[in-house]
Amino acid sequence: MAASRPAREAAGRHFLRSKRLATDLVAEAEIARGDLVVEIGGGTGMLTKALAGAAADLLVIERDPLLAAELRGRFAHLAAIEIVEADAAEHDWPDRPFAVVANLPFARSGAILARLLGNPSVPLRRAYVIVQWEFAAKHTAVWPSTVRSIYWRAWYDVSIGRRLHRSAFTPTPSVDCGVLRLERRTRPRVPLERHESYWRFLTNAFAVREPVRRALRPSLSPLEVKRLASALGFSPEARPWEVDGEQWAKLFRFAFQRAAR
Repeated sequence: MAASRPAREAAGRHFLRSKRLATDLVAEAEIARGDLVVEIGGGTGMLTKALAGAAADLLVIERDPLLAAELRGRFAHLAAIEIVEADAAEHDWPDRPFAVVANLPFARSGAILARLLGNPSVPLRRAYVIVQWEFAAKHTAVWPSTVRSIYWRAWYDVSIGRRLHRSAFTPTPSVDCGVLRLERRTRPRVPLERHESYWRFLTNAFAVREPVRRALRPSLSPLEVKRLASALGFSPEARPWEVDGEQWAKLFRFAFQRAAR
């Protein structure tokens, strides 16, 4: 009965069918032998087993009590693996550099990634996570942009690693999946200490369904936005979602410097 429970009761959870695919995904995540890796949602242990042979230390966060207990029993002989029963959307992250590899539950992908990426001072080096294809496509598109994708791109390069057909999972979801890849930028677009100000700047602008020249008032005047639009390469009539990550970071830099005068 325990084996069938995840398919029946774990809403939004779809587990990998193939050990070979799990091994390939871990290899593509480029885990180094000395890495601390966090797996979010250990589930049936398919990725966990592949990660156990690649990471120096592995922290598995599993919300489901039964699955967490099964994982502890299965991997109890490996001292380098710690299984924690917790909600990743609320759990604290390691205070030393780490990577994340995960097959995220569809229903909680947004909340978990908001927790993981909401504070760029968290020492996350890279993430390689399975999400719904629509979610991956939406948050990796240069245009139209989202407030989350713009914010993430200040500190991470964001891309899709690959597309996974729905038949690769059990129970079979109604949509395909994508592997969302985030890699820490060597040169951040926004200083870490200004991340809260940047989030407020973006969310205030995206809340206004008008051109950026109006959405950015009073931070910047329409004339300033018009001049910056020409210099940065976007239309003065562009809506917030029609401006890319590099352009938004430079708009913020100009507004921050203007406020400091």
